[in-house]
Amino acid sequence: MARILVTGASSGIGEATVRKLRQEGHDVIATARRQERLDKLAQQTGCQVIAADLTKDKELSKLARGVLNGGPLDALVNNAGGARGSDAVADGKPEDWRTMYEINVMSTLRLTQALLPGLREHGGDVVFVTSTAAHETYMGGAGYTAAKHAEAMIPETMRLELVGEPVRIIEVCPGMVKTEEFSLNRLGSTDKAMDVYAGVDEPLLAEDIADVIAWTLSRPKHVNIDRVVVRPVAQANSWTVARTDTHGRQLPTSELA
Repeated sequence: MARILVTGASSGIGEATVRKLRQEGHDVIATARRQERLDKLAQQTGCQVIAADLTKDKELSKLARGVLNGGPLDALVNNAGGARGSDAVADGKPEDWRTMYEINVMSTLRLTQALLPGLREHGGDVVFVTSTAAHETYMGGAGYTAAKHAEAMIPETMRLELVGEPVRIIEVCPGMVKTEEFSLNRLGSTDKAMDVYAGVDEPLLAEDIADVIAWTLSRPKHVNIDRVVVRPVAQANSWTVARTDTHGRQLPTSELA
C-alpha cells in the first residue's frame, strides 16, 4: 500500500483517480479548493482530505506540511490545472494566460519542490497529468498549449536532473476527456461545453485516465513510464475528431483538446 497525494481531487480526473487508488487499497490524500466536495469524497472512499488553493503560497505550504506530518509520501499526482478561453493569439486575454500559467505551471512547480526532498530520500513517484496540448498546437489554444508545454518541461528536465535517484517521473497526456467541469470552466457556458463533445462516439471519461495513472504507479520500481498519450479512438490529434452529423456521416472536424 502506498501513500499518495492527488491534487485537483474535487472533480473530474482527480476525483476519479482518488476513487481508483482507494479501490486498489492505497492511502490517499485528496486536495482541492472545495472543502464540501472533498468531504463528500472522503465519506464515499475513506480518503484523507486537505483543502487548499494551490495558487496561494500560504495554503500550498500548509498542505505540504500537513502531508509531511503524516509520514513519508510515496507518490504525488500533479493533476490540478485547467484552461481559460479559446481566443486567437491576436485576441487573447493576458489575464487568462496568466491564470493558466499559474494553475498549470507555477502551482505544480511549487508543490513538487515542497515534497520532492522526501521522495528523493525515501524513493517515490511524481506523476504529471498534462495534456496532448502539451505536445501539440491548435488554433484558439495558444494560451493553454503554452502553459501545458511549459508544465511538460518540468518532468522532462527532472528526469535528467534526478537520473540515478530512486524517483520515477511520469507524464500522462490525456486527449479529449468528457468531464463535468473542464470545458465549462474554459468556455463559460453549458451549451458551448456540450458542443465540444457533440457527435463524438465515446470520448474518454475521467475513469479512463484514472486507470492509466494507477497503472503507471503499479509498475515494478525499476520501470518508469516516461510518457503516456491517451486519446479516444475518435480523435487523431488535437484538431481532428470524427463526429457523426445528423445524417449519420462521420466528419473530421477541428476541435479544442
